[in-house]
Formats: sequence, C-alpha cells, structure tokens
Amino acid sequence: MEFSTADLRERTPTLAAGDVTGAVGDSVTVLPVVVAVSALTELRLPILLLWFGAFQVVWGLRYGAPVSVEPMKALAALVIAGSLSVPELAVAGTLAGGVLLGLGAVGALGALADRIDPAVIRGVQLAVALVLARTGLELGVGSPTTALAAAAVGGAVVALGYRRAAALAVLGVGLGLAVAETGAPSVVVPDFEAAVSPGGVAVGAPATTGEEFALTTDALAATGAQLAMTVGNAAVATSLLLGDLFDAEVSPDELATSMGAMNLAAVPLGALPMCHGSGGVAGKHAFGARTAGANLLLGVLYAVAALGAAGVVAAFPMAALGVLLVLVAVELGRASLDTDSLALTVGVGLLGVATNVGAAFVAGIAASAVLARVRGSE
Repeated sequence: MEFSTADLRERTPTLAAGDVTGAVGDSVTVLPVVVAVSALTELRLPILLLWFGAFQVVWGLRYGAPVSVEPMKALAALVIAGSLSVPELAVAGTLAGGVLLGLGAVGALGALADRIDPAVIRGVQLAVALVLARTGLELGVGSPTTALAAAAVGGAVVALGYRRAAALAVLGVGLGLAVAETGAPSVVVPDFEAAVSPGGVAVGAPATTGEEFALTTDALAATGAQLAMTVGNAAVATSLLLGDLFDAEVSPDELATSMGAMNLAAVPLGALPMCHGSGGVAGKHAFGARTAGANLLLGVLYAVAALGAAGVVAAFPMAALGVLLVLVAVELGRASLDTDSLALTVGVGLLGVATNVGAAFVAGIAASAVLARVRGSE
C-alpha cells in the first residue's frame, strides 16, 4: 500500500455542514459497545475513547473519506459476555491485527473473501447478535423499571424515524442517570502507564502477569470468528460502500492493512480491538457526512469525552446498559439476515450462541462445502 505526501495533499479533509451531524452516525456503532466493555471489564473507558479518537483522525487524513473506526464486535461481544478474559481479548486482537496486516500487505484479502461463503459470515454476525442480546436481557432483569424506561426512550426514537439513533438516545439516558448520581464529571488525564503490564502486553487494566497472556483455545477461536466478520464486513463491504457513497477508491487490502496496523500499535497499549465497518460508513452518510471532516470532528469529541468520562462509567446503570446491548444486537441481527442461505446463516448463529462463535464458524465452513458439493451433483 503506497502512500506519499502528494496523496495527503490531494485528500486533505474539509468540513461540510453535514459532517457535524454525520460524526454522530459512526459513534452510534461505537459508544454503546465501548461503554459496555468498560463497565463490565477492567478496560478503562478514557483510554478506549482516546484510541478511537486518534484513529478517526488518522484514517480520515489517510483516505480522505468518512472511513469508520469501530470495535471488533465479535471480540467485544465475547468479552462482554465473559466468554473471553481481558488478557485473551488482548491476545486475540493482536493476533487478528497481525493476520490482517499480512493479508493486506500481500494483496490476499480479495481472494480469501471469495472462498468464504457469505452465509457463514452472516451466521457469525447472527451469533454475535444473539450473544449480545442474551447478555443484555440478563442485565435488564436486575432492574426492570430502569430497563423499561430506557427501552421506552429507544422505542420513541425509533417511532420518530431515527432507528439508528435509538442506541445513542438510550446511552444518553444512562449517562444522565450516572451524572445525576456522581455529579458533573471532572477533567482527568488518563494514565497510559497504568495500562501496561509487567509482561510487556498492555490491556488498559490493572497489571497482570505474563502467564495470563498464553494463547488459549478460546482466544484462537475468537480470533477466527472475528476474522470471518472482518473479511466480509470491515474490508470487502466497507470498500464497496466507500465507493458507492463517497466515490472513494479504497481497496479491501488497503483497509486490511490499516486495520492490522492500528491493532498491532494500539491493542498492546490498552485499546479495544478495532476495525473499519460498513455500518459506521453507512451511519456517517445517513447522518449527513460527506467529507473526512467528520472523522476529525469525531476524533476531537472522543478526546473531550475521554477527559471527563472516568468517573461516570462506574455509575452507569446496568439495566440501561442491557437495553443498549439489545439494541446493538437488533441492528447486527438485521444485517445478518441479508443472506442467500437463511438456513445456513441461522444454523451457524444458533450453534454459535449454544457453543462458541469460533466453533460455529468452522462448522459453517464445513457445512457450506458440503452444500456446495450437493448442489454441484444435482
């Protein structure tokens, strides 16, 4: 992937009127998941937000288009549900970054995407959606009154025609309740040194021993499941959407290279594993973004939130968090059902939630191969 200062001059972002509202479109895919991860694990919200803000700016400048920066949802869902530990999340994110960087560097991603049945990728998306929904319902049961109130706000936003903003509205309710309990947030500079473990791997959490970073079966399975989603959604689909909506020529291999680079650089320093994604690109466009100025603005907004968010997340109501997770799950589930083989997609999804997402991914690939042979022999 070649890049020069001439590229940067040609792609210098401007700020259009719609970029202000458009910045919100990508945050809808980020904030609910990031708040959930920080509330349910040791990962620190300010550090997570700073990394998302930094890469909004980096890739906005690099590509000159409203490129999204989102959490790797399969990994985020598994750590939220407790199926992955934070050290395993760090290992999986770093490993995924290395694989993506390698695939992108040799231009292999397009060929790899063609070899994976899209219905299997959709099934992984469905499995992740079901895991998030199950976790959300479990959290909501703890305080049904708060959950119902938050759900009512989200439902009202959907009824007004702003379906994609429903999660952001519920997030606002939860933050309002948290601020009412803790008072106005104060400005605190995040401590990056506290995020680094003695073993050399940073997870944005209290110090841990090097032994906790062994490459476990769960970490490997989660990496495979995430890569299945990333190849289809964060690379191939995002590349197509950037061309369709913004007339931006960004190849899947370029996106894979940038995703690999940011995870290798940031996950060892306390970041949540990150990717690009068609959902965030579509969200930015739907909310009015037309230039990479939306990335620069959103990067600033994330940084401002990071400086004042440290104490608020601890008071975020778990029941409202549960509603957030269900709304995110619904959006992901809707996308997963856009498939040419509903039976295979649903089968992979149900197997993923019943066992684990990585096993479902492998089983889905095997099932798709069998189905292809059966169809070929008819």
